[in-house]
Amino acid sequence: MNHDHRPLFSSRKGFSHNKKSFYIKAFTIISLSVLGLGYGIKSITPAAEKLYSSIFVNYDDELGITEESAVVEIEQGEVPEKNSIVENKIQRGESLYILLTANGLSPAEVNEVSQQLKGKFSIKSLRPGQSYRVEKDPENRFLSFSLQQSLISTLHLEKNLESGTFHVWQEIMEYDTRLASLTGTIESNLSLELQKNKRYSLIGQLQNLFASKINFRRDIHPGTTYKILYEENWLGEDYANSGNIMAAEISFNGNTYTAYRYTDAQGKTGYYDENGRSLNSFFLAKPCNYSRISSSFGYRRHPILGRKHFHGGIDLAAPTGTPVYAVADGKIVYRGRKGAAGNMITINHSNGYYTKYLHLSRFSSKHPYGSKVHQGDIIGYVGSTGRSTGPHLDFRVIKNGKLQNPLTALKSSSSTRGVSKAEMQNFMAQLSVFRAQLNESNVLVANLSKKSIETSTALN
Repeated sequence: MNHDHRPLFSSRKGFSHNKKSFYIKAFTIISLSVLGLGYGIKSITPAAEKLYSSIFVNYDDELGITEESAVVEIEQGEVPEKNSIVENKIQRGESLYILLTANGLSPAEVNEVSQQLKGKFSIKSLRPGQSYRVEKDPENRFLSFSLQQSLISTLHLEKNLESGTFHVWQEIMEYDTRLASLTGTIESNLSLELQKNKRYSLIGQLQNLFASKINFRRDIHPGTTYKILYEENWLGEDYANSGNIMAAEISFNGNTYTAYRYTDAQGKTGYYDENGRSLNSFFLAKPCNYSRISSSFGYRRHPILGRKHFHGGIDLAAPTGTPVYAVADGKIVYRGRKGAAGNMITINHSNGYYTKYLHLSRFSSKHPYGSKVHQGDIIGYVGSTGRSTGPHLDFRVIKNGKLQNPLTALKSSSSTRGVSKAEMQNFMAQLSVFRAQLNESNVLVANLSKKSIETSTALN
């Protein structure tokens, strides 16, 4: 005989097996209770008691049936809401005004910020690719803006929500300066050798040091040996850039040419050979490492305006970012934007000389307006700002208020005096230290790996 067996509860979508199990257990307990009352049973059997207790479920029960404790926990403290942080890079065409107003500041507030930025930051100097960071509170109110100006410089703008005032400040990280060396034999040319080791700024320094002794295009060839002792600047474990050359030796055709950096008791720094004779001319041989002279001094047809006019400098073609050096000791008397000249620096030297450096992409953070510079200091970087057809340095020399042909001025400058007799003993002692360091293998830095960090020697 066939019986139609049906489940106690019909299956419905969303009705789980656990729920069915619960109802079965509940029905069973109720039935047992009724039976117990009807037949005078004074207690439930252990099996029934176990089944009865199983209907009390925990907090995760699907039906939400919970057993609460009589003891109530009182929570204390605060769980703060998180601020939102957005990190991005400057896009072409973006300005500080666009960035700040897009992040909640009013035009009036941006104007107030601009007033505080004077002397710390030029609004026009934003460059595509620079990193910035914006922080807002949980109510989407502006809190702060940070702009990475360079490897070591970050501009910070903070807003006090209670007073509505702004605070602008600049964070400058300090380099860890280490002493390192490069030694080797040239396979093709010196520039390629140094580029392989990513020590680009050493190329221009060497050419300036030995300008009166070595013609680098003619004399340097495969087989030439070199030793360079120089400063390296690091930020933590990241290589930043190369600093000053401290000592250098270049040997070819049986001759060795040397240069040693020395600072005397009066604080004057120069480069000298092993006998203390000065290698410094009044001017460096060139203000940057360039590939060619794209425009000479004198009358020419302007590449943009199309008309003939007098060109007061020489245009030195070089990639954007190429270091630009002060050609002589002096003081920066102008540093900023100058119309068609773009970013420009003017340095006042002795003997009635001034030099100008035009179309810079950016300035060195080490040498602000009014600071003193030494020959060979990096003051900026080649660019194409202002009225320009491409990256180059427009370099100008003024003597007693009149423009001079820079090529003539650079070649005709006389050498400065050598080490004095009173300083000679100290100079020779320093020279001995440099020579020993040039020959130490433990200061050799041949690449940018962590191994190079370990073999660098920290300066005292």
